[in-house]
Amino acid sequence: MNLPPFARGMRIGLFGGSFNPPHAGHALVCDLALKRLDLDRIWVMVTPGNPLKSREGLPSLAERMAAARKIMRHPRVVVTGFEQKIGARYSYQTMAYLRRACPGVHFVWIMGADNLAGFFRWQRWQDIARQMPILVIDRPGATHHAERGIAASWFARRRLPEAEAKSLPLRRPPALIVLHGPRSPLSSTLLRAKKRR
Repeated sequence: MNLPPFARGMRIGLFGGSFNPPHAGHALVCDLALKRLDLDRIWVMVTPGNPLKSREGLPSLAERMAAARKIMRHPRVVVTGFEQKIGARYSYQTMAYLRRACPGVHFVWIMGADNLAGFFRWQRWQDIARQMPILVIDRPGATHHAERGIAASWFARRRLPEAEAKSLPLRRPPALIVLHGPRSPLSSTLLRAKKRR
């Protein structure tokens, strides 16, 4: 699994996760980010596993990538599993690798508001914030809590207004924008629970 195609000057969103399972809400995030940030591509990075979650019952990387490709049908969205090949366990490792391997590419890290709430628990989260600008997508039931959290407080002076979203890929990190738009009530956790029932 090599890196998807890229070229110097491209604006690429990085949307990582277990995608267990992927759903229409993930596709909605991609559509919103592509439009509002004027991105050339989004790389949906299906991870080998989230270090903060158990891998028990986690489908194989190949299965989750195949499922993600069925959901993410936009021509500028590419599903990839390259993190397994490069041996990246943590997001800061992925970022450092991409900054070395893709000189001149303007990357933006994309996460849901639920992830912002727990961002302070990520390995070397402040290093992550200093490597790439971050786009946070509003999530039902999570955004209000996230915006009062530890990470949001740290970002307070580095947060940009939503109207400046198109400038985010070119901003020097740390920089963060919370983007609002069409929202989906779907969540992978709820879908797994429903399947078990």
